[in-house]
Amino acid sequence: MAINKVFENGKYKYEVFVKTRDKSGKQVARRKRWFTSERDAKKAEHEILNELEGHRNKITWESWCEHALEKYRLEYRYSTYSNYKHCMNKWFTPIWKGRFIEDIKQSEVHEIIYVSCAHLSSQTKRGLLKVAKRFFNLAIEEGVLIRNPAVGIRIHCTEANQAVLNRTEVEVLLKQAKLQEHRFFEHWTLALLTGMRSGELYSLKWTDIDLVTGKISVSRAWTKKNGEGPTKTAKSRVVPISKECRKFIERLKLKSAGSELVLPRLWEWDQGLQAQVLKHFCAQIGITEVKFHDLRATFITQMLNNGVALAKVMSIVGHSSLKTTQGYLRLSGKDVEGATEDLRISVPDDAHMTDNVRPLFQS
Repeated sequence: MAINKVFENGKYKYEVFVKTRDKSGKQVARRKRWFTSERDAKKAEHEILNELEGHRNKITWESWCEHALEKYRLEYRYSTYSNYKHCMNKWFTPIWKGRFIEDIKQSEVHEIIYVSCAHLSSQTKRGLLKVAKRFFNLAIEEGVLIRNPAVGIRIHCTEANQAVLNRTEVEVLLKQAKLQEHRFFEHWTLALLTGMRSGELYSLKWTDIDLVTGKISVSRAWTKKNGEGPTKTAKSRVVPISKECRKFIERLKLKSAGSELVLPRLWEWDQGLQAQVLKHFCAQIGITEVKFHDLRATFITQMLNNGVALAKVMSIVGHSSLKTTQGYLRLSGKDVEGATEDLRISVPDDAHMTDNVRPLFQS
């Protein structure tokens, strides 16, 4: 087998030549030209070889899943691996069990997503399709498949509304939580002052806080499935401490009674019920019903509203891409701020009308 690279008219083009023996042992050969990329040439080489040999290595869907899952178990977080395994075992393997992976068609993937999973939300369907694509892509990378049967299937999702608190609601939340001596007051306050994730706050120790330099080092996070491990993006970051945050941390330190943990691990937090606790309290005091993670979104929108550069916000909250942070611009309204001033429409006031309208009847 060979792929020949030829330079002609200022461009490279590729020729594929395959020579092998078929199932009967007879020597066969085929040449195909011209390809504009080496990737296309390699794909054609693989197709020709399979055609000439008259067979391919047959791998069943369940065998492939077992292989892929073992790879993901070693490479990804346990929660990710567990999610992939659940998706395969519940939705795909029961239908494709005993099937050869190369025989699975796009229409069959489509049927699972749109028929078998018809009762699921669009976001869940999109998640299942994403997992299926990943399994098929791995098969392509390892030379088991030529094409991904999950590619080309689209799922239209309505954008999920991200709940955030405005400045007034933040003040109401903290004031009421303080007055009522709510057990989560300190947790909510630190979340709003730092933008840290719940799992990052759960793992936060006093050794991570440097009041001399005014920085918090964020390198760990806790999840119910994985326990303590790296942050969501597997990267450490630094959160600057504001003056208000410094005062709060100093008061918190005095109350910590020698504990290595910054915040007390309340039983609701241990059980992952912190979202329900906050939502219930918000309903009780009459503000937007947000979950614990929405305090992070509130922090981001407040930062953007106050004119902090997008790149700085991205760095502080630990987003892996600027695109994620940009999504909060719409929530903050910063991207359209002042735009309506260009309307140049004047509304007459009462005084203006009185001065300029002549009486209909004059004596």
